[in-house]
Amino acid sequence: MFFLSNALLSGLGNELAYLDPGSGSFLIQLLIAALLGVGVALRASWSKIKGLFGIKSETDEDAEDEEAIE
Repeated sequence: MFFLSNALLSGLGNELAYLDPGSGSFLIQLLIAALLGVGVALRASWSKIKGLFGIKSETDEDAEDEEAIE
């Protein structure tokens, strides 16, 4: 336990570190991919999300009307 805490705390000194331009573009790509992934996930499950709030889409209402007519 002592070794682990000592190893973690030793990294808090004044090191000379930098981020190269590749790191910045990688972080931007991660952010864009995460946002697009959330968008695709929301789009794929949008009807289930609306169902949780009791909102029916027009296609669901049309299908119910057609079933009632038959």
